[in-house]
Amino acid sequence: MATAPLANVKRVLQYGVSVIDPDKILMGMPNYAYDWQLPFIRNQTQAESISNVQAIERAVEHNTTIQFDEQAQSPFYYYTDDKGAAHVVWFEDVRSMNAKYRLIPEFNLHGDGVWQIMNFFPQSWLVVNSLFTVNKV
Repeated sequence: MATAPLANVKRVLQYGVSVIDPDKILMGMPNYAYDWQLPFIRNQTQAESISNVQAIERAVEHNTTIQFDEQAQSPFYYYTDDKGAAHVVWFEDVRSMNAKYRLIPEFNLHGDGVWQIMNFFPQSWLVVNSLFTVNKV
């Protein structure tokens, strides 16, 4: 499933703001992708963690169509590797990040923090700059 389905993120934030001052909460923004070999077997299958850029490059490499799960607000795609194994890749893009970043003012949060900041994803800054005024410290 998605790395951070929107409904799950909302549920966590709803609980968080019910017990903590929202101004003390930073929402975690996932900045990574998971490539799962199929079939998924609970407690056995492990995903490869890759960057969002690598996820997009992998989709292009395998000439596959990126789909979008409207409920989870997350992109994903399927592909078959050179050994014939099926995979599904879930990642973040501007659409999924936009949906998550919009939760910051909705819940009156202090801001966000990025998980895997070293995975440079320039598109995330386009979303941030379109929604917020970024102050240099």
